[in-house]
Amino acid sequence: MKRILTIQDISCFGKCSLTVALPLFSAMGIEAVILPTAVLSTHTMFKGFTCKDLSDQLKPITDHWKQEGITFDAICTGYLGTEEEIDTVIDIIKNFRNENTLVFVDPAMGDNGKLYPAFDEHYAKKNASLCAVADIIDPNITEASFMTGLPYRENYDEDYVKELLLKLAQFGTKTPILTGVSLSDGKTGAMGYDAGTKTFFNYQNDRIPAAYHGTGDIFSSVLAGAFVLGIERTKALKIAADYTALTISETEKNPDKPWYGVDFEATIPALVDVLRELC
Repeated sequence: MKRILTIQDISCFGKCSLTVALPLFSAMGIEAVILPTAVLSTHTMFKGFTCKDLSDQLKPITDHWKQEGITFDAICTGYLGTEEEIDTVIDIIKNFRNENTLVFVDPAMGDNGKLYPAFDEHYAKKNASLCAVADIIDPNITEASFMTGLPYRENYDEDYVKELLLKLAQFGTKTPILTGVSLSDGKTGAMGYDAGTKTFFNYQNDRIPAAYHGTGDIFSSVLAGAFVLGIERTKALKIAADYTALTISETEKNPDKPWYGVDFEATIPALVDVLRELC
């Protein structure tokens, strides 16, 4: 069984970050090891949430793992709160990585042309240094534009997406993937670039006119899991994009309309069925 280390915060309520990654990796047949960077009462879309920073625990925990001889087939990172935390995570990656370790980075820091309130452009550049040590990264267009310095465009064409991907590849990552890419009306998906073969790949599915918190975490978790399982890159995109779309569709049927997150628990059997056919 493959083992993946996922490094990100845990929101006790809200269906995002580790509370999404852990069950999805497990459902995909991957042993999930967690390294929480912070504990929040809810995710940050709620008012008055509490937050306990755990940055000072990252090194003691990983030092203990090293003493125990614990190793990982993959390391996956999500939202990281500070530049110092990014430096710590880079050290952890270097400490546990070997020639077979897959490193997957989701540089979560912004959307819709803006960084999240706690971050600035210096933080974005620091995230670029984290991406430089990754095999696969999956920023959205906002995050990619801040890291590369290319202007953000709300209206764009395929050439713009390819330009962003080529700039991201210059960091040193082998496979940059841009999420939230729409290449035609009514469609959305992702496009990636293989720096080894110098080829682009993409997948598009139907856009669902609804937005929920945590869907990016779901997409990244399933995408990272698919790569860890050795699934071919375009199929990996399809699995992650279609599963995310399915969870949104199922949530739209829920009369309670849980705005804080999607009903991914109800669609896990569908994900397992897809993987059973491939693996």
